[in-house]
Amino acid sequence: MNSSNETEAVLLMTAWFSRGGNRGVRPLTVAEWGRFARWLKSKNLTPGCLIKGPVGELMREFDDRSVTAKRVESLLARGAALALSLEKWERAGIWVMTRSDPDYPSRLKGRLKQNSPATLFGCGDRSLLSGRSLAVVGSRKVDAEGLAYSALLGYAAAREDCSVVSGGAVGVDEAAMFGSLLEGGKAVGVLADNLMGACLKEKYRSHIMDGRLALVSPYNPEAGFNAGNAMRRNRYIYCMSDAAFVVHSVKGKGGTWGGAVENLNGRWVKLWVREDGDQSGGNAALEERGALRAPRLVSELDFAGLLARDETREPETDSYSYETFLDAVREFCGEVARRPAELGELIPVSRSRLNSWLRQAVSENKLEKLSKPARYRSSISTQSELPLIQTT
Repeated sequence: MNSSNETEAVLLMTAWFSRGGNRGVRPLTVAEWGRFARWLKSKNLTPGCLIKGPVGELMREFDDRSVTAKRVESLLARGAALALSLEKWERAGIWVMTRSDPDYPSRLKGRLKQNSPATLFGCGDRSLLSGRSLAVVGSRKVDAEGLAYSALLGYAAAREDCSVVSGGAVGVDEAAMFGSLLEGGKAVGVLADNLMGACLKEKYRSHIMDGRLALVSPYNPEAGFNAGNAMRRNRYIYCMSDAAFVVHSVKGKGGTWGGAVENLNGRWVKLWVREDGDQSGGNAALEERGALRAPRLVSELDFAGLLARDETREPETDSYSYETFLDAVREFCGEVARRPAELGELIPVSRSRLNSWLRQAVSENKLEKLSKPARYRSSISTQSELPLIQTT
């Protein structure tokens, strides 16, 4: 089975196409695909084998409540929708890679293992995803001084031959990325939505064509904005980098805070924070949780020390405690009620542990459980539940 067939099989089972192309069946989530891919490997089967079938016979020994032979068969039947999407994406210069591809980012797969995305969509030089890099992130509420610091940090990274990895958002993300690019450096933007539109933007095109910028997303290239996708995207920024730097964060609020806390809990990479003089702010609070304080001046940064591996911060087999879990749930369920399956995608713990901790949190009045369908939230809210995936 050649690699194109393997990629096609993974896409059919895990990717969203147009709404009409989904034929009423939901693609496998990251967690579902992780379980299924591990089982396939244990049976010396590849995803491509399922295209030839018979699926029912091949999956006869696979016992999973949500990943059924009928569901897999329905997903594999979306060949026409896949062909149309691939043609459209190719015209926009978008490539696709799967976890089995040799140039899939090894840091991402090594740190998240089966919770790493099954597919990555992107444009630009794929090799940039595996180079020496520093994640630079920050909230949109950063002041002018913080923006200037971000741009100088990107500039310094370029001079140190270190790529900047960020989320591509207005503010700290773009300031750091363009600070690097304008100095002749490299950058990777990990996007949560509309990759296709971003690839065609004039401000990015010259840098993409020069081979110094890569834009990548684990979501459908045409997906609209979704809060769950944006929150989950943060972990990929950290896990694709050698170290991370928070320029500005708001204590207890927003994606920058949530991503930084998740990285500290997951112990993926060293986290540095800019010393901004606000002792009651988010950066100071992150320092109390274990982040490292960086010098006030970018010129004083030691990039060798900044990126140096710290063995004491290497991920543990199971780094999520109950308190860590509560921190994550408060972030994801503060205003929006989430189903257990959604929380399982957002929080990397086993299904049995997730359910056990949800019951415990409800009994301790730390979570509110809603019914029909079962959902959880940490505060009373009138907002309706948002889907984790939106497509055009």
